[in-house]
Amino acid sequence: MFGKPNRPFFIAEISSNHDGSIINAKKLILAAKKNGADAVKLQTYTPVTMTVNSNKKYFQINKGLWKGYNLWDLYKKAHTPYKWHKELFSYAKKIKIKIFSTPFDESAVDFLENLNCPFYKVASFEMMDVPLIKKIVSTKKPIIISTGMSSLKEIEYIFNKTKKLGAKKIALLYCVSNYPSKITDFNLNNIKIMKKKFKCEIGFSDHSNNINIASAAVWGGATLVEKHICLKLVKALDSDFSISEEEIKMYRGALNNSKQIKKNKQLIKTLFKKKFFFRSKSETPSKKFRRSIFSIKNIRAGEIFTTKNIKKIRPGYGLSPVLYESVLGKKSLRDIKAFDPIKANMIRKSH
Repeated sequence: MFGKPNRPFFIAEISSNHDGSIINAKKLILAAKKNGADAVKLQTYTPVTMTVNSNKKYFQINKGLWKGYNLWDLYKKAHTPYKWHKELFSYAKKIKIKIFSTPFDESAVDFLENLNCPFYKVASFEMMDVPLIKKIVSTKKPIIISTGMSSLKEIEYIFNKTKKLGAKKIALLYCVSNYPSKITDFNLNNIKIMKKKFKCEIGFSDHSNNINIASAAVWGGATLVEKHICLKLVKALDSDFSISEEEIKMYRGALNNSKQIKKNKQLIKTLFKKKFFFRSKSETPSKKFRRSIFSIKNIRAGEIFTTKNIKKIRPGYGLSPVLYESVLGKKSLRDIKAFDPIKANMIRKSH
């Protein structure tokens, strides 16, 4: 569907590395084209479609690369403005490189459909957002689903659900949602396990700073590789786990010559040492930044949950978005303050 053995489809992810400048975004697209990427990817969201503007403890980042931000301010700084999208899509078309995006909510899918987005990616943190996946599947276009933090059981549930919704072309990405990821966080046998279990194209989303890990992933069967790219002289939010414009060609070469990696026996032993599906404990803290169900207004006991008073947003302290549609229409058992996570014990069971 996308790539071939030993010649993977290479996606250059721009994310927030434009650092608020459309000129930088175009420079990144051009660098991707010149240095061998097959496609560039944007992220399509606004702060409103990601979270709420609240200083409650749930929305504070206390550890990691983005420590000190609250989610609203982080996404306000990181987002790619909607008004840029048409120009960036046109520019990519002009220089003949594929461009697509990760929509983070259903309205973003509608927006991207107006730009003839050729396929879509679901981010790891939105993997359990069934309504979003349903919306993407309705476009009848290929869907790439990243699986960072997820158990094999969760991946199986979403894969089967996506197929049941009618998706014909599904690719899954093995991903470690830890920024930047260390060698010990990976088990590249996960790629083989996923390929055997799901019988679809399996790729690799790389948040490490070691070019050899992606090369080993391709040697292990990945036919689709995604990597963040940045400008060497621009310090942006995602720069710490990105490759600069001058490194893209080298990265492409490492993917194409993945067979050479088998000479590095110690690295191969480390990356492929576990025969079972393995998820590093280093990813566990990231789970709190998944999407979940939150109140967006004060809700009184006995009040019905509707799209006006609850929403699927980041972070992940509430019920999974898998349950969103089943919560709608039910009644609250208690008073709930605005911007609090919705828990199972807050919902009146149907009789």
